[in-house]
Parts: sequence; C-alpha cells; structure tokens
Amino acid sequence: MIEKVVEFMISYFEKDRKMINHTLKVYGFARTIGKLEKLPEENQLTLELASILHDIGIKVSREKYNSSDAKYQEKEGPAIVRSILEPLGFNEDIIERVSFIVGSHHSYDKIDDADFRIVVEADFLVNLDEGFVPMSEFDFVRENYFKTESSAKMLDSMYKE
Repeated sequence: MIEKVVEFMISYFEKDRKMINHTLKVYGFARTIGKLEKLPEENQLTLELASILHDIGIKVSREKYNSSDAKYQEKEGPAIVRSILEPLGFNEDIIERVSFIVGSHHSYDKIDDADFRIVVEADFLVNLDEGFVPMSEFDFVRENYFKTESSAKMLDSMYKE
C-alpha cells in the first residue's frame, strides 16, 4: 500500500521534481529512523504515510493562496490525505493520525509521539541539506528538535563540524 501512496504523490506533484525528491528523501530518512528506533508496526505505518504526505498541502496552498506558507500547508493537507488514504482502504484511526501529523508538521508544540517526532526530524535533515533551514541554526535545531537517538546520530554524521 505504501507504494500506491508514493505513486500517488509523484503523480500529484507532476513535474515538480524538487517536491517529489524532497518528499522521497524525507520518506527515506523517516522510514530508516523508525526502523532503527524499533517503532511498533502501526506507528511505523503512520510515520511512513505521514512522511510521504507531509507536504501534500503545498500544491493547493500555492494555487489558493499564492503561498506555500506552513499555515496554509497545514490547513489544506488533511483533506488531501483523507482523499488519498480512504480509497486505498486505510482504517479511520490511521487516516486520522496521518491527517493530524500532516496538518501539524510545522507546529512543533503539537508533537505527541515518535511517529510525529520522526517526521519532523527527517524533514529537518532534508531541509538543512536543501537550504530551507540555514546551518547557522544547527545548534538550535539539534537541541530543540532531535530527540531520537538515530536521527541525532544521522544529523551529527551529516552536518556537525
């Protein structure tokens, strides 16, 4: 089923290769961190789905508001998540959880479990590389957002001087 969600995301973003590649990188990190942290199966599933769909609201935000601002992504993302996951037969608890993470993934005060935390950590790993988070904020980001051992090791291996 994960493959179908990846396939949908790629076709949804069409020729926006930067978004597609960003999403696949976040998914790769998130999946790996979740496995290393030995998340329970259902949490691993919500983690993987949320990482694939975390920025799904950007396209509509750009069209409706001429902006990809976090508040618009969080507003528009959950309905899109539901429209993707319901037809694929995911249960309501999974859909609700993924919708919550997607609709809150820039609201760091709402992080409430490992699946959500790891989506944020994986997004930061990629955003640092892509320049969306300046390296001057490395120490702040590491101290405040990297709580899982596996992601902190990756962060340090990739960026710490």
